[in-house]
Amino acid sequence: MENIRTRLKFGNKVQDVKLRKRKSQLYSKEDERLNQDELRTRVVLFAVVFRLINCFLVQTSFVPDEYWQSLEVSHRMVFNYGYLTWEWTEGIRGFTYPLLFAIIYKILYFINYDSVNLLIWLPRITQALFAAFADVRFFFLIRTMESRDVAKWTFFCHMCSWFSWYCCTRTLTNSMETTITCLALSFFPLPGSKTHNSKIYLTLVAVAVVVRPTALIVWFPLVMYHFWLEENKLRLITQSLIPIGALAVVISTVIDCIFYGKWTVVQFNFLKFNVLHSVADFYGSHPWHWYFTQGFAVVIGPHLPLFLHGCSIAFKKYKILLAVIVWTITVYSLLPHKEFRFIYPVLPFCMIFCGISLANLKAWRRTATFALLVSNLVAALYTGLIHQRGPVDVMSHLQTLCDVSGPRQPDVLFLMPCHSTPYYSHVHCPMKMRFLECPPDLGEKGYVDEADHFYRDPLHWLRTSFPYKSSIPTLLVLFDVLEEEISFFLQGNKFVRTAEIFHTHFPEGRVGGSIFIYERH
Repeated sequence: MENIRTRLKFGNKVQDVKLRKRKSQLYSKEDERLNQDELRTRVVLFAVVFRLINCFLVQTSFVPDEYWQSLEVSHRMVFNYGYLTWEWTEGIRGFTYPLLFAIIYKILYFINYDSVNLLIWLPRITQALFAAFADVRFFFLIRTMESRDVAKWTFFCHMCSWFSWYCCTRTLTNSMETTITCLALSFFPLPGSKTHNSKIYLTLVAVAVVVRPTALIVWFPLVMYHFWLEENKLRLITQSLIPIGALAVVISTVIDCIFYGKWTVVQFNFLKFNVLHSVADFYGSHPWHWYFTQGFAVVIGPHLPLFLHGCSIAFKKYKILLAVIVWTITVYSLLPHKEFRFIYPVLPFCMIFCGISLANLKAWRRTATFALLVSNLVAALYTGLIHQRGPVDVMSHLQTLCDVSGPRQPDVLFLMPCHSTPYYSHVHCPMKMRFLECPPDLGEKGYVDEADHFYRDPLHWLRTSFPYKSSIPTLLVLFDVLEEEISFFLQGNKFVRTAEIFHTHFPEGRVGGSIFIYERH
């Protein structure tokens, strides 16, 4: 009997111990889940607030496409006035991306809140929120592949990049391409990733290609890598690649056909004009090594030493990402026309190597972090608030003329390199405006664009274009470097300078340090 009682007591104790252990495990899992939820909430809040601040602290102009290939098109779609550049008449641009902002404009129009400030800032805020979502997904992707320390420092490197700050909230197809690429990467089968989903990442890749066909350059080696890893290759092709790709082409083609009013395959036209006919070369060319010697160093900025160090540490594990970076830069190097923004989509890939580098720097980590933060902050604030802010400020000044009443309505002529400023999307009133046009040579013999005609002999162009005083515009907008050359025309027609607007500390060629506005009296 005594033995039985002893066994029962011992059995009860064992059961109590197991029960306590099970409860402890449940509590620890619950605590871990709560910690994860709390971390997610903090990261989301931080990313949203950070990108909104980022959005409002970028008040400068980067390239014409952020207005002329998005907001200007959206404005015309909704309000029936606005300028469409030659790309839209030739059908090499898709309406899918401008449609996003056109929907915002239409809602504002319906609720009678279509003020010019909302038309300018709401698309930017939308872009910022997309970027914040991509930031969050990027952080938790690294958390699944690396230690908490590496994830933390990778996220730090990603968020403090001056070029991301400068670009990610702009209404550029490159910005949306990079945001979607970052999102798609979080569902791609990277080494150690636990969030892999073929259908989601391929859908996002398809959207990126619709927004900007050059997204294929970045994703071609990644999709090939996935195809090589996949055991059931036939299923990947038949159930994912073909259906998703075909659906994306059909939807984008339907959207384009509706707004073009005719059958248009934008992706084919884009390839034909920019690659086969090299039309992009018209807007400038650089030597083949430009990205390797200048472009990449500027885009990655102060992160470059960390990137190189990180490559030496994580080369084997993330060789596919390094291969994509090298592949993308190499392919773009083969094209004569080069711009910093073209290689922006590989920047998040680079940040993974930078984060690994910082996590492995023990003695020098504090110094490196401080240097990285300060240098990127200076570059971000200077380029976001000071450098090339003239075009935006000019349009704010001209927008005040929308309310002018009387017989003498504003008639504005921009005597500047074409597309130097935003247009109707930034004044939101149908005042008469004109600029020097510069469509590329599409096969016309002896073709010279209007801007080049003007700059060859500005005075002659003005005299022949406006032979009668009654035809002369009421306002002229020009860079300061042109003022002396046309001073005789300005004085002879009683033009008075009414505004001087700062543009840049680094004037170059036809682009001056300030923008002048002359009004005829």
